[in-house]
Amino acid sequence: MTMDSILIQLLNGLDKGAAYALIALGLTLVFGTLGIVNFAHGAIFMLGAFCAITFKKLLTLSVKVQDESFTAFVAYKEEPYLIIWFGETGEMIIDYAVPLSILVAIPVMLVIGYTMERGLIRHFYKRNHADQILVTFGLAIVIQELIKAAFGANPIPQSAPEIVSGSANVGLWFGFGEALVYPWWRLIYLLFSGLTIFAVFAFLKFTTYGMVVRAGMRDRETVGLLGINIERRFTIVFSIAAVVAGTAGVMYTPILPPDYHMGMDFLVLSFIVVVVGGMGSLGGAVAAGFLLGMVQSFASMNEVKSILPGIDQIIIYLVAVIILLTRPRGLMGRAGVMDD
Repeated sequence: MTMDSILIQLLNGLDKGAAYALIALGLTLVFGTLGIVNFAHGAIFMLGAFCAITFKKLLTLSVKVQDESFTAFVAYKEEPYLIIWFGETGEMIIDYAVPLSILVAIPVMLVIGYTMERGLIRHFYKRNHADQILVTFGLAIVIQELIKAAFGANPIPQSAPEIVSGSANVGLWFGFGEALVYPWWRLIYLLFSGLTIFAVFAFLKFTTYGMVVRAGMRDRETVGLLGINIERRFTIVFSIAAVVAGTAGVMYTPILPPDYHMGMDFLVLSFIVVVVGGMGSLGGAVAAGFLLGMVQSFASMNEVKSILPGIDQIIIYLVAVIILLTRPRGLMGRAGVMDD
């Protein structure tokens, strides 16, 4: 085990942890504000990814034109309309389809989050958590099957912009030489995750709107007696949580080709992250996300698996069991949450 391999696994752990933390952050935000255990949150992450897929398909709508590279006979090729109309500018727009998808995903996820909360979730505020889990899990399955019917069952590859499609010499940054490289897009995703997490915490802590939301999380009735429509604010928070998960899905598409069950794959792990961090604790969700991402990354090393075969498949669950045995409310959970 060398310093190079340790640094690579450290970066892999941060990368995985960033994805877990972003989804878990939205889950915890919804639970902390609305008291809803939302098992459809992974499906929102998946919908964000397929927003990027759909946007790329729209950008690459094409028509058959004559291929002038063949002179001996007439041949045709598919040429995107954007390239025909705008030339190199059109090529650049298609190349940057993933980051540009965020501009589309944000309003789409706001609408999806608002519709989901107003149309379904608000009817289960006063129901027990078992009912909430059943209805949101059922909604996730419906969304999953709709995506399967619309896009098929196979993963759909999505490329990062060409300028960041290679790898960075991270070894030079840490003084380990040029041999240590890491994909640029994974580093960008890590930076994006950090900025998103910072933005959510800054919104809740430093804005008047966020302070009212935090007050409502503590005592909804008192805030309502002050004449504040806390229900409307909670609806907006649900929509914000949908935007966080959706944009995370958009940015993750070059790392993992989206398919119809990716939402379920991430939901299970992210819900474990929420429980380990402490139900309702935003800081706990972020801390647990990065912790479990690190643990899973290092457990996947060949040196570890040669000693404990298959440990990478169960390590997250083992860590969760150990933490919950020693701290039943999670790392940063508070009394009274989920006690009913």
